[in-house]
Amino acid sequence: MDTNTFPFTHALPHLSLLAAEQRALVHARSLRILAETGIRVDSPRARTVLARTPGVTFPAEDRAIFAAEAVEAALHAAPSVVDVFDRRGRLAFRLGADRTRFGIGVTNLYYEEPSSGEIVPFARHHMAAAARLGGALPGYDLVSTIGVLQDVPVEHADLVATLEMVANTVKPLALLVSDPAQFGPCLDLLEHLCGDLAARPFVLPYVNPITPLVLNAETSDKVLDAVARGLPVIYSNYGMAGMSTPITPAGALALLNAELLAGLVFCQAARPGTPVILGSLPAYFDMRTMVAFYDPRSLLLDLACAEMLAGYGLPHAGTSGSGNGWGPDASAAGALWLNHLTACVGGNGLAPFGGGNRGSLAFSPATVLYAHEIIELARTFADGFSLDDAAAAVDEIVAAGPGGSFLTAESTLRNLRRAYHNSRVFPHWGLEGWQAAGSPDATSRLRRMTADLIAGARPPEDCEELVTRGEGWIVASSQ
Repeated sequence: MDTNTFPFTHALPHLSLLAAEQRALVHARSLRILAETGIRVDSPRARTVLARTPGVTFPAEDRAIFAAEAVEAALHAAPSVVDVFDRRGRLAFRLGADRTRFGIGVTNLYYEEPSSGEIVPFARHHMAAAARLGGALPGYDLVSTIGVLQDVPVEHADLVATLEMVANTVKPLALLVSDPAQFGPCLDLLEHLCGDLAARPFVLPYVNPITPLVLNAETSDKVLDAVARGLPVIYSNYGMAGMSTPITPAGALALLNAELLAGLVFCQAARPGTPVILGSLPAYFDMRTMVAFYDPRSLLLDLACAEMLAGYGLPHAGTSGSGNGWGPDASAAGALWLNHLTACVGGNGLAPFGGGNRGSLAFSPATVLYAHEIIELARTFADGFSLDDAAAAVDEIVAAGPGGSFLTAESTLRNLRRAYHNSRVFPHWGLEGWQAAGSPDATSRLRRMTADLIAGARPPEDCEELVTRGEGWIVASSQ
């Protein structure tokens, strides 16, 4: 057999959860929720948009009921692929058409100093440093709003945060704005600095409805403002099993999927053909500690959501394994590994929120670097390996014979630099090599390298110019 023409010349691992019949069952349950209960719509603007949509009715002033035909029409109208650019106009990635993409963030109130582990309020200079860190690490594809600034006037906090992000990285941005009054001005600021955002969008506004089954005014008005500018939107819900969703995975999935379908109808009603990235952050809630957290079942739901959206032909955004952990430590490792590996082999689209821990309240740059190591390893695993004749090297095996060596074989020399992962953080030391390096503690080494990386990460060459122009715009707009 000529194996070079064999149709399966590459071995790829793949994780699958839901059969087609199971996806159909989840879809039917979600349609029932939308048809019998519907969603509460708080914004008059949103109610006006939905009221003109065929298949959407209002049995009460603020209650929208969705017929199946409204959902089907929205599924047909929404694009299956979203092209995302960097701020210089270069195509960065295609959500829905390529591999899992990762980002850092999101909206943390505190910052963990990378060297000491001290927890301090999140400040403006932390945003600049973290954005440069995300820009310097190639395994991250975008930067999400990293923290909530505590050292600037609250009426300008989102604007200054947005300015520091766009000035300190050229990577795409997932934009989360805490103060709804600053959402439109943040987009105005970005257009002032970077020109038309819709032509080659590098900004993905991220919005959350309220689970269960509430399209709140803040979310709907942000959607309307974003799609009016021609921007793609990340529409993601956050459920806490046993609190805002049923505690069973099947119940949580049916509810969260229903909310996403309602959001899709709303986005398409606002502007047909709007690119929408849907997803869920399914967590659990511990009533003893009053903390939400990710669990293995959460990540199963993350996979299930990705598979539902793949079946719909829509791009997906999900979890990033953050929140669990007390820094870059053993308590964080399990969730990060499980999330990143299953995301890469399970077909997840976007995992935008790396680096948060301590209940997602503190941003940890050292955790960002540790997660980056895991992402690179998970992607290597997900890439599989070639089975063609050149990779099999059978001729070399025959030539070497019993007891032979492959140290100087052509395949060894050709593939040596890319045959396995070489970590910059954790070298392949044996006992003697580790002792010769001073017997370092792994976490201490990780923290030191993170601090060095932040110190050496240079901002884009136009950073100072953008900050100056942006600060001038913020001052002028507030007068």
